[in-house]
Amino acid sequence: MPSVLYTVGYEGADIVHFLRTLQDCGIKRLIDIRDVPISRKRGFSKTALANALEEQGIAYIHLKALGDPKAGREAMRRGDYPAFLEIYSSHIATTEGQKALRKAVELAEESPSILLCYERSPTHCHRTVVAKEMALLTDFTVKNVGVNP
Repeated sequence: MPSVLYTVGYEGADIVHFLRTLQDCGIKRLIDIRDVPISRKRGFSKTALANALEEQGIAYIHLKALGDPKAGREAMRRGDYPAFLEIYSSHIATTEGQKALRKAVELAEESPSILLCYERSPTHCHRTVVAKEMALLTDFTVKNVGVNP
């Protein structure tokens, strides 16, 4: 059972360096926790990303229920972290959110995994909340990785 749960944001990254970073960490599964898994950034929309990962031997899964809902994203854009945290905490406390959280733990226990979101910094990103919740359910150590060019 893997003891480290990785997190990453692709903001400012290109797909080549992103994939290299995952390979360097020994990642075998990427868990996409974006609410909407599309991106204007080339290579990071769901289908393109899943295909690129598959070529590298990395499994892809999207868990929409762990995505930050629109209201939470709007709160973050306003810089209102307390509102974001309240919105997101309520969101993942739902039956669907808890089911997805347990699924993420199950997947991450099977093979070295990384949670994906957009923001480069984990400080005010929902992936940090998800990772902390997952760590409470198991013995994961959470490690954020940056994508180096």
